[in-house]
Amino acid sequence: MKSMPNTQELLDQVNSYSWYHHVSLGPGVVTPGSATVTWQKDELPSFKGQTVLDIGAWDGGYSFLAEREGASRVVALDHYVWGIDWVAREKYWNECAEQGVLPDHARDATDFWDDSLPGRRPFDFARSVLDSRVESVVADFTTVDLDSLGQFDVVLYLGVLYHMPEPLACLQRLRQVTRRVAAISTVGLNVPGMNDQRLMQFQPGNELGADFGNWFVPSTSALETLCLAAGFARVEVVVGPPAPAIAAATKPSRVLSRSNIRRFLSPLSASASAPAVPPVQLYGAMVHAYVDE
Repeated sequence: MKSMPNTQELLDQVNSYSWYHHVSLGPGVVTPGSATVTWQKDELPSFKGQTVLDIGAWDGGYSFLAEREGASRVVALDHYVWGIDWVAREKYWNECAEQGVLPDHARDATDFWDDSLPGRRPFDFARSVLDSRVESVVADFTTVDLDSLGQFDVVLYLGVLYHMPEPLACLQRLRQVTRRVAAISTVGLNVPGMNDQRLMQFQPGNELGADFGNWFVPSTSALETLCLAAGFARVEVVVGPPAPAIAAATKPSRVLSRSNIRRFLSPLSASASAPAVPPVQLYGAMVHAYVDE
């Protein structure tokens, strides 16, 4: 039987790593992740008996959740987080910010790449402590051979889309590896009075979270239609833009499919009472994109 450290020894080891997710490693031991948005089980597809691919797994928070909830197989895929020398890259990004210039992102795969995969160490540590069977794949999802990766019943694409310069192309690849449903979370754009407009906010600098690695922030409508354009048959909005307090309790989630998209795509007339420059709000959005209607 595997010998487990006592709680204090485990906490000491946990605190020697940098964490993003809040991973439960045992009674009284939860990793001190920096994530500001944590998706709950009822906001994610059912994992029981399903094969699961977690794209952009980081330290495996949702991979281990899927395993704990009864997934038959879980694959954690990451590349950027696991292989980047974060200290060197952060120094470079700070220099770019001070100089008021955009960084050269090509340097991520050359100057700032570390073959020892320092960013995977927290994942490997948690996997060992949990005696987990979660598989790890080091690959860039934008370039990996999808046939070799295969298809999965449930695919998690959480907090990844807004980091992608080509969001539609990435969602098309996501559709190719999805057998049943993909859960997609992203920073969403909320412009009150314009939520049915397919809007994308371009973030080429570090305006969003002081992170030069962010690109596009979609409105809910844009995210829904991007998923349909990528080949998904139906999209359910699980977490949409904040609703007015009076309507929040009764407003149902929206489901958009290829069969009812004609109404949704009809030209919208401008509201005379709408402000000329609506206030913009960013929030955590979640949709489930299904392969079948």
